[in-house]
Amino acid sequence: MAEESQVNQMESLNIGETSGNPEAVEDVVDPWNVQTSSATGIDYAKLIVRFGSTAIDETLVQRIEQVTGKPAHPFLKRGIFFSHREMNKILNLYEQKKPFYLYTGRGPSSGAMHVGHLVPFMFTKWLQDTFDVPLVIQLTDDEKYLWKDLKVEEVLKLAVENVKDIIALGFDVEKTFIFCDFDFIGQCPEFYRTMVKIQKHVTFNQVKGIFGFDESSSIGKIAFPAVQATPSFSGAFPFIFNGKKNIQCLIPCAIDQDPYFRMTRDVAPRLNMVKPALLHSVFFPALQGATSKMSASDPNSSIFLTDTPNQIKNKINKYAFSGGQATVEEHKEKGGNCDVDVSFQYLRFFLDDDERLEQIRKDYTSGELLTGFLKKELIGVLQKLIGEIQERRKTVTDEVAREFMRPRKLKFDY
Repeated sequence: MAEESQVNQMESLNIGETSGNPEAVEDVVDPWNVQTSSATGIDYAKLIVRFGSTAIDETLVQRIEQVTGKPAHPFLKRGIFFSHREMNKILNLYEQKKPFYLYTGRGPSSGAMHVGHLVPFMFTKWLQDTFDVPLVIQLTDDEKYLWKDLKVEEVLKLAVENVKDIIALGFDVEKTFIFCDFDFIGQCPEFYRTMVKIQKHVTFNQVKGIFGFDESSSIGKIAFPAVQATPSFSGAFPFIFNGKKNIQCLIPCAIDQDPYFRMTRDVAPRLNMVKPALLHSVFFPALQGATSKMSASDPNSSIFLTDTPNQIKNKINKYAFSGGQATVEEHKEKGGNCDVDVSFQYLRFFLDDDERLEQIRKDYTSGELLTGFLKKELIGVLQKLIGEIQERRKTVTDEVAREFMRPRKLKFDY
């Protein structure tokens, strides 16, 4: 039995254990919902066991550095990307000077992305730069139409705005193809044929077990997983890969997207296709803490790429959940809790200096630093990061976006 078949039941949706504590609320993780009752967030060790992936350990991080000759990304060293499937095979290919490519995506549900959306794209850009490989980015506007109360025209506009946000992160136009499902799938017969092959070889019982579909689910939802699976196979992009169907794919994504790719890896051998490898990231907490949910409809749940410096400052000062104590005296005596302090958690993602981050952790944990210091530090980091993205975003014209989205051969050494 394939590894994915062993874990493709409803357990993929409910993570955590309630034995011995009947009142405990299980963590829920699926592509559309992430819920936890723990102030420290999802239990990722249990998630790895349930999903059947492999933890990214120090040995793997060291091998990445050895193979590339470059320092590992902070997201790897800090455990933000914490789990993988067959990353060692990708490193073997790189050592053997054999090709592979990157694939990641975005479901456009808001006109502007927030800082949590940056995580997979920032890491993907590092992978592209480090390994010098092509990248395909899928905008699943069709998924958002199927799951959200949005009109087709609305999701089309949101997708284009999100494409411009993504381009503003600095991807190489010669090595990056970005596409929106509504516009692209009808233009590319090979993509559609690959998609239908996947649909033919995955049963309703399988997607019901993986995703929790039932008799009231629309047939569009039931068929959609094949759409997200398709970019995992190089044969779907003949204009990029000269028709080669055996080039392996590496997918950096948040762990909630893994059910799609367990299904993909399970069906790949039946289609005589190469299983994609994956790198999984942790979830990005809402400003109000790990038990809250970031929402595009709640502008105060996160920092958006359209926020002004003053909005960034006000949101963090007003809404960022604190791990500090009730009083200054108590805080100095007992110290702060970095595991629940949102400002520190955001600094783990966006403060590049490892030594400074560790010093802040020690000083906050000892009580020497107050929450206000962490908030001030984070405000400066995010104002700089978002300000730079906003400046680059101004240069992303419709013409630039069209070039990224034009089906074409990418700069790629075969």
